[in-house]
Amino acid sequence: MTARVALAGLGFVIGAAVLWPPAAGAIDQARGTVPATPATPSTPPVATPAPWPSAAELGDRRREAERRRLFRDDEPQTIRLIANFKVVNHDRDPLSTRMYPATIEFAEADGTARSMPLQIRTRGHSRRKPTVCDFAPLRLEFQKELTKGTLFDGRGALKLGTHCRNNGTFEQYVLREYAVYRLFNLLTPRSFRARLARATYVDAASKRTVATRYALFIEDDDDVARRLEGRITDVKSMLFYRLHGETLTLMTLFEYMIGNTDMSILNQHNVRLVETPGKELYPVPYDFDFSGLVNTTYAGADKRLGITSVRERLYRGPCRTPQEFETVFVKMRALKGDLLAVYDGIPDMSGTDRREARTYLEEFFRLIDRPRDVKTALIDPCLPAGM
Repeated sequence: MTARVALAGLGFVIGAAVLWPPAAGAIDQARGTVPATPATPSTPPVATPAPWPSAAELGDRRREAERRRLFRDDEPQTIRLIANFKVVNHDRDPLSTRMYPATIEFAEADGTARSMPLQIRTRGHSRRKPTVCDFAPLRLEFQKELTKGTLFDGRGALKLGTHCRNNGTFEQYVLREYAVYRLFNLLTPRSFRARLARATYVDAASKRTVATRYALFIEDDDDVARRLEGRITDVKSMLFYRLHGETLTLMTLFEYMIGNTDMSILNQHNVRLVETPGKELYPVPYDFDFSGLVNTTYAGADKRLGITSVRERLYRGPCRTPQEFETVFVKMRALKGDLLAVYDGIPDMSGTDRREARTYLEEFFRLIDRPRDVKTALIDPCLPAGM
């Protein structure tokens, strides 16, 4: 069991490209049994990072990011997005970055109506496939000078999670995933913020409404980094021992709690790394639609992990002592009521979804109160201590 999970943690990516096996020697290097392969003349040069801003400037950036209007309110934001969606939705090439003209209409908090041109494109991995989604997730690219003084002030780009298929079941998936972002926000500020939107999509060519469904704005990576007074690092093959220990433990326990195995720190799949001037590295997860808590019909468990359903939890985190786990359990138990209450505040979520989500979370809280189950589920199958 230990060896199987350890290998899985090094290389598997689910719901996207398979990134197995890891690079030659990665497993031994992770355990610290062999040195890293020295660079050769053919190794591309590593770019020199830009100098860090002053502490005062980092503080200013943090405060600016914290005040983003879009994420200061929990009420769903009503928007109209107008574009040639027949053309946009036809773009399902996973490598495509082609942009398409669009217009977004919305109201400010005081009721002032706004209209703004922007560019959009499809994005994502599994949800970009036409066999999975009729309506692909979107990336919105704003002109910053046009956003000044508006709801989208300071925005350059934003991800918009969409309804995938135009029926009520798939719309519920948006609400379920939004709830997961809210859960992690309660546990740590080292998390992506999200905002529900009530989105109407209008085809610019036919002038017809394509759909009106819930959507999900997801905070920009760089704003997450600014709030943590750091910056995003894209360095791959990052091993556990290099990351901030407490943040890593909380993140991997959270992923276990929600039943998510669709992530890889080594490959930065559905995880972003924020580096600080003090050389701390914080892992910040996102994209939870393949988790057992969201439980979409298109999410499948990778059989190589030894599980048959996304509802089956599997720990893919570092080895920790019972005492180290208990430190995080104390925090999670203290917030249990608030975590379960998140589902009371999700508009239009079905009663069945609320009950199933609470039941799934309650199973986790019962497990962490049983030392024998903690040993079996978390301690025995953990990844090598050298990670």
